[in-house]
Amino acid sequence: MTPISITLSDIHFRYDGREVAVFEGLSLEIPPGSITAILGPNGAGKSTLLYLILGLLAPAQGKVLLAQRPQHSYSRRELGQLVGLVAQEEVIPFNFTAQEYVLLGRAPYLNLLETPRPQDLEIAHHALARVGAADMASRPLQMLSGGERQLIVLARALAQEPRVLLLDEPTAHLDLGNKGRVLELVRQQAEAGATVIFTTHEPDLVGTLADNVVLMRAGQALAAGPLDEVFTGENLSRTYNVPVHVLQVEGKRFIVT
Repeated sequence: MTPISITLSDIHFRYDGREVAVFEGLSLEIPPGSITAILGPNGAGKSTLLYLILGLLAPAQGKVLLAQRPQHSYSRRELGQLVGLVAQEEVIPFNFTAQEYVLLGRAPYLNLLETPRPQDLEIAHHALARVGAADMASRPLQMLSGGERQLIVLARALAQEPRVLLLDEPTAHLDLGNKGRVLELVRQQAEAGATVIFTTHEPDLVGTLADNVVLMRAGQALAAGPLDEVFTGENLSRTYNVPVHVLQVEGKRFIVT
């Protein structure tokens, strides 16, 4: 797939009923084909940023560009083919089986009332296999653990075959083995040409996975750019208001407070 860039320009956003704005003039450039980590404390605006990129939220002012095209100019069908989201807490209103839920990722490629085609079933099965959940295909989601459901949500996003993959705290609820599997899948998506953006509270995850970093605090991007330039003790100390040191071991970065 051809990597695409994401640009946020002078974004202003406030949730209804709240006096304090989340963003006031936020501007960011996400490089095409990168794995970009959005790192910061609670309330920094990390999840809101993902929802603005996807179009689930609309800025009061400013522009979001996907592949240099205004995001609002895309149809919902086009956005569904272009962008996949793995939410931190996905609300699933019906008791789908795992395979039924993953097949929802193929909806942007189907006409209204059209049933999934053989190739859609094959793509869904492959997505389940990639996340290590092929044996869960016929199991109801309500019978799965939180970590297992998180894998199914990721499989649904992979079944969309998106060029942009957004992940909100992707390793939440996962055990060590499945965490490693998810991180490898993220790398594979980027290697295939997808632009990947993930939020996290775990600085060590950033140091082992991302090649581009945005450090956020109180709705502001304190620093943004390549990992080597941004993921420093000085920048992290400003982000978290505590002294932070970055250690580099075999090419990977870890923090010490």
